[in-house]
Amino acid sequence: MSQKTTISQKQESKSSEERPIIVKGARVHNLKNIDVKIPRNQMTVVTGVSGSGKSSLAFDTIYAEGQRRYVESLSSYARQFLERMDKPDVDFMQGISPAMAIQQKTTSSNPRSTVGTTTEIYDYMRLLYARIGHTISPKSGREVQKDSTKTVIEHLLDDFEEDTKFYVLFAIPEHEQKNLEEELNVLKEKGYPRLLNIENEQILDLTTDDINPSDIDASEYRVLVDRLILKGDEDTRTRIAGSLETAFREGNDRCSVKIRDGEELKFSERFEMDGMEFNEPTPQMFSFNNPFGACDTCEGFGKVAGIDENLVVPEPDKTIRNGAIAPFQGEKFSRHLRDFIKIAARNSLPIDTPYQDLTDEVKKILWEGKDEYVGIRPFFEDVKSQSYKVHMRVFYSRYRGYSRCPDCEGFRVRKDALYVKINDKHIGQVAEMTIGHAREFFEEIELTEFEQEVADQVLYEIRKRLKYLDEVGLSYLTLNRLAKTLSGGESQRISLANSLGSSLIGSLYVLDEPTIGLHPRDNDRLINILKSLRDIGNTVLVVEHDPEMIKAADNIIDIGPFAGIHGGEVNFTGSYDGLLESQTLTGKYLSGKKEIPVPEERRKGTGDHILLEGACENNLKMLDVEFPLGKLICVTGVSGSGKSTMVHDTLYAAVQQQLGSYNDKIGRHRKVTGINHIDSVEMVDQSPIGRSSRSNPATYTKAFDGVRDLFSSTRQSKIMGYEPGHFSFNVPGGRCETCKGEGIQTIEMQFMADIELTCEECGGKRYRKDVLQVKYRGKNIHDVLEMSVSEAIEFFVDEERITNKLQTLEDVGLGYLKLGQSAPTLSGGEAQRVKLAKFLSKPAGDHTLYFFDEPTTGLHFEDIAKLLDSFKELVDSGHTVIIIEHNLDVIKSADHIIDIGPEGGFAGGQIVGTGTPEEIANIEESHTGRYLKTVL
Repeated sequence: MSQKTTISQKQESKSSEERPIIVKGARVHNLKNIDVKIPRNQMTVVTGVSGSGKSSLAFDTIYAEGQRRYVESLSSYARQFLERMDKPDVDFMQGISPAMAIQQKTTSSNPRSTVGTTTEIYDYMRLLYARIGHTISPKSGREVQKDSTKTVIEHLLDDFEEDTKFYVLFAIPEHEQKNLEEELNVLKEKGYPRLLNIENEQILDLTTDDINPSDIDASEYRVLVDRLILKGDEDTRTRIAGSLETAFREGNDRCSVKIRDGEELKFSERFEMDGMEFNEPTPQMFSFNNPFGACDTCEGFGKVAGIDENLVVPEPDKTIRNGAIAPFQGEKFSRHLRDFIKIAARNSLPIDTPYQDLTDEVKKILWEGKDEYVGIRPFFEDVKSQSYKVHMRVFYSRYRGYSRCPDCEGFRVRKDALYVKINDKHIGQVAEMTIGHAREFFEEIELTEFEQEVADQVLYEIRKRLKYLDEVGLSYLTLNRLAKTLSGGESQRISLANSLGSSLIGSLYVLDEPTIGLHPRDNDRLINILKSLRDIGNTVLVVEHDPEMIKAADNIIDIGPFAGIHGGEVNFTGSYDGLLESQTLTGKYLSGKKEIPVPEERRKGTGDHILLEGACENNLKMLDVEFPLGKLICVTGVSGSGKSTMVHDTLYAAVQQQLGSYNDKIGRHRKVTGINHIDSVEMVDQSPIGRSSRSNPATYTKAFDGVRDLFSSTRQSKIMGYEPGHFSFNVPGGRCETCKGEGIQTIEMQFMADIELTCEECGGKRYRKDVLQVKYRGKNIHDVLEMSVSEAIEFFVDEERITNKLQTLEDVGLGYLKLGQSAPTLSGGEAQRVKLAKFLSKPAGDHTLYFFDEPTTGLHFEDIAKLLDSFKELVDSGHTVIIIEHNLDVIKSADHIIDIGPEGGFAGGQIVGTGTPEEIANIEESHTGRYLKTVL
């Protein structure tokens, strides 16, 4: 009987592992009552055109239900809100595992959060340094160690021959309340009546010799504990140990050994050396998030308000003699430069080497001063002290900014934490390494057998995390890179690496386009990572458009056939080969039946260009780059090669500044010329179109102004006396005052993310009941906001002022968006295309330079074709478009390519090649060229 039970239990557990995730009757958003089956422990890709309902299925149905079931297992405090937490609109779901969503959100806005802390690598590093770090004295460069009776005896036996005679001593104690005579009397009472003169080894007996305390110099004498002869036998060792213990106790943890006719050796049971006392390493000491470990000056931020090095040395490729130091160039302060040249001659310092190639020692002298040369920092302190003079205030403000903290040198932690080293590197230097270099450092770290034993588990955790980060294509990020500066794709891949590091099994991972921001070269590595996540026993569900990712899937679900109300159905489910034979849009593009054609000819442009010279921000290597105007320009290269640094931080910022409207930091460069050929500049990036949940595509594109005017002109409105303002949810009047026109109310949870619930007063409709009774062609204002862009174009077909604004949203592939969809819920790619639509709806006028950052984010092949038509329209209207992109369909359609690389991080920042796609495809060193060959 029991045997049968065991067998049936085994079969049951086995069948639950193999049982698929079943979803029946899903109706969330635009899903049309669909049924899907997702095999467990396999990788399933959900694909389809933008807005077809992929995210509604993966995130809003499957993940949301997994999360809801998890929260249901929490305390009664949490459950009191759960009746109000909406259950996904679905008939039946079975087989849901604990679910984790890895989305494209920048993980943190905390100014202290870094790649190292987010991935826990820095926490393990703190533990490693606390356990096996060697504290090195900054004065002598020797290791600081505590002495003990045992180590002193070993030192004597190792360094001196047997039968060596020596004295065991301690210093005469000093107390503020007692004079020397009283101290000597106490020593006599304790039974230490003899003093030894360190210079001549003469012994004074306090009990017999006639001594005047005023004749004794306490620094020349020591209290004698014992006279001994060095031998290795047990009895002698015991006696030496006893004498040393006494000397340590009486000498306040310090003692010395004087070799007869030789040197005095000083020992201390305290953690000190060279007259400095050090703190013993603890994990807290290395934490810049903890008041104990953070540098006091910069409070753990690594930067302080002061003089900006980039402003003092605007052109780091210049030498000191040729004017690298900007403030010393004028006639007034040039004497400081002459002073430096004098001390450089005396100390053989290089003044004809570019500033960027100078060693840290030379830079330190340059900034801190030496002999008659005052130094840049003290020079500015002097300027600051004269701020009562207007011209000095103006001069100082010219160079003011944020600079590395002078106390911790920008490493964020307290000074003595930087004395602790492993393999000659302190924790700050390791945190400045890229993930690739850090991986190398920890793989090749040299440790003693004891250290290896102590650090074994910690090193395993560090190496494992670095390996995963390297494999998801983030080897170019430094560990101290601020988390808030990461792109959505980078944050998502860090979360993915964290998930791998935690080695969970039996979970459901839901990912949102993890290939975003990845060069085709790195896709293979990412796919292997997802497969390894699957292979350790997890179910992986990926929303994705990338052909390589779709090809690698075990199972594919294609949602469509189109977007919005014309989507929400399951077009296809099955294997990759089956998809190629299907008649779905995705299948047609993947099989080559349908394709985005290569342009028959490349545009010639206007003949003018903008020239960026000497770009050297971050990893850029003094680049001179020409941007031909009147063309579609693509800037390509592997992740981390320097594309955004060159285009956003340097070119866009410099052009904006010259056109008179930019106050933010500008990437270092020599100059930008040719700006006179353009009239304006627009950055179309992936930042949200609005922070408020009241902001939406209709208000952003100004189409809603026309809608409000239309409603206020109806007969019903005129009877009620309603103005256009009554149909706005941004101002009091017609809106629901309970939720202030948001349609939702936010409840603050003390222990988890806040919960957003539908407003009970208006039922999420945003307006007062009497305003909702006003109708235009049978629809009230809330019904209009619930329409998709495509539906609204059909509905307002006669109203040109509305349809003109909406048609551009349709043209860039956003016909599926609801007019009233809250801005924060739009993805980065959608927000970018809403902005593009706004620019397309403006009348073509002056020559504008447009910047786009990966506009294909979240786009299906069909939508990329529409997007390229929009770019074509912009360029044909006489504008110039510069795009940072990895998508090969966009790259092959460009007129001009600037390829940066060859690798990411330190190994990037160079121009690999420029020219047409055909020319780039022939450059062997270009990773982009290699993949372009396959599509041209």
